[in-house]
Amino acid sequence: MSVNHPPIVKSSPSASADASLSLAWRTEADTQAFASRLAATAAVRNAFIALHGDLGAGKTTFVRLLLRALGVQGRIKSPTYAVVEPHEAGDLAIWHFDFYRFTDPREWEDAGFRELFATPGLKVAEWPEHAAGALPTADLDMHILTLDDDTRQVHLRAGTPTGLAMLEQVRA
Repeated sequence: MSVNHPPIVKSSPSASADASLSLAWRTEADTQAFASRLAATAAVRNAFIALHGDLGAGKTTFVRLLLRALGVQGRIKSPTYAVVEPHEAGDLAIWHFDFYRFTDPREWEDAGFRELFATPGLKVAEWPEHAAGALPTADLDMHILTLDDDTRQVHLRAGTPTGLAMLEQVRA
């Protein structure tokens, strides 16, 4: 019997200046304000956000603020050791991944994450480069760079029409 699964690879948007956005987060309040704007977008409810940045750049802090803005209650911990932490906000399923400890992208497949990525809901992944080649195209790629004055320079790039919709809505 053949099972028809939805594809996990999404088409890329056409090249456009609107496909990227650069921001500076000088304080945690700046990060929180952006997380709240992103949480208010309709497209975030079924998106894949890939977070890039050095240790201490603020990836997990951003995820915590985003999940709080989406209505997640209770403890939100880093999935560094568990690899994935599931959350719920009402009817919204959320999976927070941390691939930092992955040494081989095949670990992603072996862990059964393909099935999670094929289900509805928000997926946020830290260290996606450690699962390179196994992950679907990110709707939104976020690169966080810590500057000397502790400002975070954030560059966002849409990888799909869903990502473009999120960028358009956070700009509004």
